[in-house]
Amino acid sequence: MTAPPAAAPPPAEPHWLQLVCTPAMAGCLATGFASGLPLYVGVQLIPAWARSAGVDLTTIGLLSLAGLPYTWKFLWAPLLDATDPMGWGRRRSWAAICQVGLLLCIAALSFIDLADGPRATWALGGFALVIALLSATQDVALDAWRRELLPDRSLGLGNSLFVNAYRLSSLVPGSLALILADRLPWPAVHLIVAAFMLVGLAATALLPEPALPPAPPGAAPSGVMGVERLRAPLVAFFARHGRSGALRILAFMLLYKLGDSMATALLTPFYIDTGFSLSQVGTIAKAASLWAVVLGSTAGGLLMLKVGVNRGLWIFGVLQLVSIFGLLALSLIGPDPTALFVAVSLEYLGVGMGTSAFVAFIARSTDRAHTATQLALLSSLVGVPRTLAAAGAGALIEQLGYPVFFGLCAALALPGMWMLRSVAPWGDDPAAPNPGGA
Repeated sequence: MTAPPAAAPPPAEPHWLQLVCTPAMAGCLATGFASGLPLYVGVQLIPAWARSAGVDLTTIGLLSLAGLPYTWKFLWAPLLDATDPMGWGRRRSWAAICQVGLLLCIAALSFIDLADGPRATWALGGFALVIALLSATQDVALDAWRRELLPDRSLGLGNSLFVNAYRLSSLVPGSLALILADRLPWPAVHLIVAAFMLVGLAATALLPEPALPPAPPGAAPSGVMGVERLRAPLVAFFARHGRSGALRILAFMLLYKLGDSMATALLTPFYIDTGFSLSQVGTIAKAASLWAVVLGSTAGGLLMLKVGVNRGLWIFGVLQLVSIFGLLALSLIGPDPTALFVAVSLEYLGVGMGTSAFVAFIARSTDRAHTATQLALLSSLVGVPRTLAAAGAGALIEQLGYPVFFGLCAALALPGMWMLRSVAPWGDDPAAPNPGGA
């Protein structure tokens, strides 16, 4: 009688370098740049352009309402899950369509002359709205691509690389554009910024398309749109986390970045009002943000491989809150280049690390059967405080002044930290229900 064959040993855990050095991680960098560039056109380039042209802070704050598509993108996210308009795959097709549209719309800003008064401001608001709509739709496609391609263990690092490149993209509209604006007319600057969307198009052409996941029981058939396509991901989200757990997660997502979102809503006008030139903003402030975001996002992603997402939310959340006080100090010190470098470095170090953990938490809260729609729903919810904070920040600053305003922002960060006790208690992360990936 022969002995039964020995059981195969369990597969060895991959070394962390094997998780880092993959085409998927390179894709996270490329898509992060493509995703961040149009957002920073709206939150950095347009406010700086408008403020340098003499537009008041209240109007600039109201222009931020053009970012509302980021909070409503879940409404058309089912369309991206159900259709492949170009035959390149669902994710690649929609990303390419949005990237071409963004290139054309950013270039079209060169036809607006803000010296024309309210008429030009309305035109600027219209183009900003279309840019935000295309950018939000691109985010739906790229967020889903990242979630479908990465295994759960790599979500922290993959999202940190994505955030890293996302923040680095701000160097184009927030640094290069401002430096060029001191030497070139604004129309030429807009055309140069628009050309950087070609990076996104090149990345989309090279991206692998994730395989279609099997349809869950009761899911709407492919091609079916409407309420059912939106209802099924919601039902699945509440079924996965339970009603009370799902509501706590949603409330936490609203509150965790509230103080940070308000503090950073009008940073470029803040620098200008403090007395810094456009070139100083484009060099000192952006050099500080460059090293800080690279260190913060990368270190945050690598650290989360060891400590997990839960502990990362606690550690990085504290750093994110403390960084707001650097801006408060700068508002009291005045136009000192060293103070600008230190304050911006602290801010982006905290924000970069906090965002890495937060984005990983959002991705972990979804399931692969409804990736695009659930990510769009959750990230739309996250965008609500950012958009409303930006819209009201200008009026608050004019009423309170910058020092009191930044103190208020720090206080608004506390409720989100308090909610960590229930949604991400200090300790090991929960077991992944869908540990697959590509």
